Amino acid sequence: MSVRSVLAATFLAALVALPAAPAQAANPYERGPAPTTASIEATSGPFATATTTVARTSSFGGGTIYYPTSTSAGTFGAVAIAPGYTNTQSAVSWLGPRIASQGFVVIVIDTLSVYDFPDSRGTQLLAALDYLTGTSSVRTRIDATRLGVMGYSMGGGGTLAASKTRSSLQAAVPLAPWHSTKTWSTDQVPTLIIGGESDTVAPVSSHAEAFYTSLPSTLDKAYMELNNATHSAPTSPNVTIAKYSISWLKRFIDNDTRYEQFLCPAPSGSAIQEYRDTCPHS
Repeated sequence: MSVRSVLAATFLAALVALPAAPAQAANPYERGPAPTTASIEATSGPFATATTTVARTSSFGGGTIYYPTSTSAGTFGAVAIAPGYTNTQSAVSWLGPRIASQGFVVIVIDTLSVYDFPDSRGTQLLAALDYLTGTSSVRTRIDATRLGVMGYSMGGGGTLAASKTRSSLQAAVPLAPWHSTKTWSTDQVPTLIIGGESDTVAPVSSHAEAFYTSLPSTLDKAYMELNNATHSAPTSPNVTIAKYSISWLKRFIDNDTRYEQFLCPAPSGSAIQEYRDTCPHS
């Protein structure tokens, strides 16, 4: 065998002996099995949940925490949800166990007064998140770096206000949002706005749609208009609201790109009048 052949054989043997490159680490924030349309449309997800009640505090009106009972998957992201004007938490309580069962700690709050306006509701959403991560009985189950906000009507306006105040939030989902402020050009939080085509309380042309348009063009954002839906659509179980809210929270709080398939390309169907987005999401 020639010297050249010997060198080539030695080199090949050395390559074979090299340790294999480590596999790319999986997303450490993924929680639960790979999603399917059926799994995110279901009334409950893969995690069993429990509840605990929070008494009124000086900074928000108390509420109910919904959380996964198992800790084997590690910590979870957390979401605070606010009701609308004159409403108590019961108006949006259906979202608590539905979202928690997909792998989140969720607090559905009461506000200090049912007449609180959006900015106050935003402040209370942030106070509820601080309570969750700082002193609540479930704080050890939460990753305090992965938080989001949701809200209905003036609670939806409060969701935008909270996002503008705290840019470190990972996701926001305003539902039929109402706010007298129409421009949110400094908001840096990935935002899915859901409005109703037949909403006469917060008409989408001057609220949900206008808010979406005012958000920065560089932001991960989406606007969903529900076909024939009125202002009260988010106050009772709604498969479309749940499906896309969960997908948004998973995609941005958990950085779980397995849910991108439900958001990009733009979803459609009989329940959706219009959908706008900035796909693909970063």
